[in-house]
Amino acid sequence: MSRRPIIAGNWKMNMLQDDARALFMGVAKHAEEYTVEQLPTIVIAPVFTSIAAVESMRCSKCRPLVKTAAQNCHWESSGAYTGEISVEMVKDAGCDYVIIGHSERRQYFSETDEMINKKAKAILKGGLLPIICCGETLEQREAGQTDAHITSQIKAALDGISSEDVAKSVIAYEPIWAIGTGKTCDAVEANRVIAMIRNVVKEVAGEAAAEAIRILYGGSVKPSTIEEQMNQSDIDGALVGGASLKADSFNEIIDNTMKTM
Repeated sequence: MSRRPIIAGNWKMNMLQDDARALFMGVAKHAEEYTVEQLPTIVIAPVFTSIAAVESMRCSKCRPLVKTAAQNCHWESSGAYTGEISVEMVKDAGCDYVIIGHSERRQYFSETDEMINKKAKAILKGGLLPIICCGETLEQREAGQTDAHITSQIKAALDGISSEDVAKSVIAYEPIWAIGTGKTCDAVEANRVIAMIRNVVKEVAGEAAAEAIRILYGGSVKPSTIEEQMNQSDIDGALVGGASLKADSFNEIIDNTMKTM
């Protein structure tokens, strides 16, 4: 099966509204030089306060070319959850995807596998698509625990989700020791882990879902690394951090991805 790559930019806690508009337009104008068929699926994830600002810039031409994502959500539809945002609110703002389970959410805000599973179910029920993050620490890798730890994360995240919904979902493998450090996991090793994740998906949801689901690599992705990563058998794209904060570098990642399609 030919899986269309995804290049997703996670802006994290960066960009005021004017900056977000300018960055989005830098990506959108570049994308408009191509057709949907030529491009990977392009996703950008602004902060909550800039989603509406970005959406206001999405013309009819660029709308199918560049998708938007929220960086998090709550699993409840409404209620006394100060500071949270629901799937319905994210959808109402115009988003297509929601990033969940990022290591920074797990580390700094104590998010558990159970919470991430609840979010994934709510996102799918709401008609959006989750980008489910997983990854190991340097200590876990050095102790030989990478595969066991990630297997546990994936099984927990997908628990109780139908094969059809698993197939539509996205997984992002982000080794924690490579996020924002300048260190990039070797492409061959990243592919090995992602192939292992695909086998876990096969075990949980069946072969069709495993073949359909797109699994991304994240962790100091750069224009100089993406082509080698995309030439691997199981890597279906990238979740890009720092390099997504400048249109030139993000567009170069998109261009280098197209060379491999």
